[in-house]
Amino acid sequence: MKDPVQPEKMVLASTSSRRSSLLHESGYRFEVVEPGILEPTAVQGHVDPVFHAESLAYFKASSVAGLCRDTTVLAADTIAVIDGDIIGKPADRDDALRILQRLSNTTHRVVTGVALLAPAEHRRLLQHDVSVLRLRQLADSEIEEYLDTDAWIGKAGAYGVQDHGDKFVEEIEGSFSNVIGLPMELLGRMLEQWQRE
Repeated sequence: MKDPVQPEKMVLASTSSRRSSLLHESGYRFEVVEPGILEPTAVQGHVDPVFHAESLAYFKASSVAGLCRDTTVLAADTIAVIDGDIIGKPADRDDALRILQRLSNTTHRVVTGVALLAPAEHRRLLQHDVSVLRLRQLADSEIEEYLDTDAWIGKAGAYGVQDHGDKFVEEIEGSFSNVIGLPMELLGRMLEQWQRE
């Protein structure tokens, strides 16, 4: 497999095992540094979902920039959006139940903001990807059974297509890796642009 285009040194500002796995599987070389910000579990008022996702990705990258000045920092943030409302990671089991009941038998969007930051060069690049998902009708009993697995913890929309949540999904339009948490096609284009500039 051909090595992907990437900076000499790259840091992933995320502790997400899903994002690390996607990068490893695609041949990227990187180190992981935990971002020093707390993600909001709820968003008050009307906020543009793309702006929200890109901003959180940028803040995650910025939070580790002081520790990684001579590297390129990569960060991402994924949210679900339904009827204009932003749905992030559930605060607890009851919140996860409420989210899944709302998403049941609906079409919603998954938006991931991606940020590249080069602290020493004062460079940044922010972009996003959007996928559209349709969830089938979910019975309360199967939602409860899923919640018992704890697979909903830390996942936007309270489910993950890469594990038990895939049985909920009827259709996906767009990038599958975006739904997992890091749109690899977009990242490849961003890194090629990053290297050219």
